[in-house]
Amino acid sequence: MVYKAIGVMSGSSLDGLDIVLAELEESAGTWKYDIVCSHCYEFDNNWKEKLIGATDLNALEYQLLHTAFGHYMGKKMVEFIHSNDLAHQVHFIACHGHTTFHLPKLQMTHQLGEGAAIAAETGLPVITDFRSLDIALGGQGAPIVPIGENLLFPEFYNFLNIGGIANISFKDDNRIIGFDICPANKVLNMLAEDCGFKYDEDGKIAAKGTVILPLLNQLNDLEYYKLSHPKSLANSFGIDIVYPLIKSFKLKEEDSLATYVEHITIQVFNAFKLNGTNKVQGQKLLVTGGGALNKYLIKKLSELLKNIGIEVYLPGNDIINYKEALIIALMGTLRWREQNNVLSSVTGSSRNSIGGSLWMGGEG
Repeated sequence: MVYKAIGVMSGSSLDGLDIVLAELEESAGTWKYDIVCSHCYEFDNNWKEKLIGATDLNALEYQLLHTAFGHYMGKKMVEFIHSNDLAHQVHFIACHGHTTFHLPKLQMTHQLGEGAAIAAETGLPVITDFRSLDIALGGQGAPIVPIGENLLFPEFYNFLNIGGIANISFKDDNRIIGFDICPANKVLNMLAEDCGFKYDEDGKIAAKGTVILPLLNQLNDLEYYKLSHPKSLANSFGIDIVYPLIKSFKLKEEDSLATYVEHITIQVFNAFKLNGTNKVQGQKLLVTGGGALNKYLIKKLSELLKNIGIEVYLPGNDIINYKEALIIALMGTLRWREQNNVLSSVTGSSRNSIGGSLWMGGEG
């Protein structure tokens, strides 16, 4: 059977709402995919401010935002369906929502975007809340995309996504492991905004800067990087810890950006060292996410990883920009089929699980 599923992702970098329609088909355990159409709906300043300030709201205000964001996303999905002539073609919607609180040690995570509101706006079945069951089972609830990387891109063994947070996964001895590496685009974008830009296009500002070793050393010495996997990061790590540390050095913005690019590349390199570089010699690393379009970052990363025999591979822009939304569509499909879609080997939970809450948007 071919599943026509919409996948929706709102990343921590606040670039916007990524939406894809994917055709997904399974045959004898092998999955095939096709991205039929895709679009990123950029958040206006009003929504950016609301999402940034979500964790400062009281309980009632937060719940109202949760509902409002669900209706907003639902309207954007309806717009996507109409603009691509998809009426009566979509089987269901899988929506990740926008992560605000992520506290796995307290067995709690939350993504804004109420599923009932999305279902009401679209009139379609909607699957949301993919992380909560894994968290309840003692897992990190993140990263959750490795199952999709394994099923949709079987020719690769190493995957790096450079979004608001950079995360990595490896196929290792017939199991899959993965973890969040460090804040990435979220911090880079905040530093670029200090220069008056939305982001550092192609890394041109960073390329003009100088790496400041005292700052680099303090960044690399942060406690999170000493932890073994499984481990995951909340957005607050970049916003409340990393960014203020960088700003405390009062550097030129190009030096701050150059130093942080260097920090990201070193932490990716260390992630391979942690997993054992002897297992990845001669292998390709599939790199996706907005950071894959940062030419300076990719150049620095390629130079460093070449030392351990790893080649950085960039796919087409549809996969660079929409791989996570595509995988959310697959995770929704697995949930629809009542099959495991979150891996305990990645998150550290007590078992694999079928994550996701289902909202039936149509009439019975």
